[in-house]
Amino acid sequence: MTEPAGMTWRTGGCHCRAVRFEVALPKAVDAQDCNCSICGMIGFIHLIVPENRFRLLAGAEALTTYSFNTGVAQHLFCAACGVKSFYRPRSNPDGWSVNARCLDDIEALNITVTPFDGRNWESHGDDLAHLSKESS
Repeated sequence: MTEPAGMTWRTGGCHCRAVRFEVALPKAVDAQDCNCSICGMIGFIHLIVPENRFRLLAGAEALTTYSFNTGVAQHLFCAACGVKSFYRPRSNPDGWSVNARCLDDIEALNITVTPFDGRNWESHGDDLAHLSKESS
């Protein structure tokens, strides 16, 4: 599969390496540090991408799903090591959110991390919806 224009496929995964993925990202990316009840606890740094810029390479059988509240978000964890390296977010059910901390070569990216007020989801959730859409 070819790389989207201006993007590079970057690999990542969980701690035990049972789950492996790749995500197409530009060299400079914007990420979100959410303070909601789950992201704040686990330190998830969001890189939200469209469906076609994410590929699960290995470990589908190692994933377990946790869902709460509305049930839209599908939090996927490695059943062996417990790491959540990516998930289907409530804000972007048509895309994926990759944990920047789970990328193999995070140093190769220019990441700008901005706070996101997920504690007040109803007021801010729509602010992220555009991130899973392809830029025109």
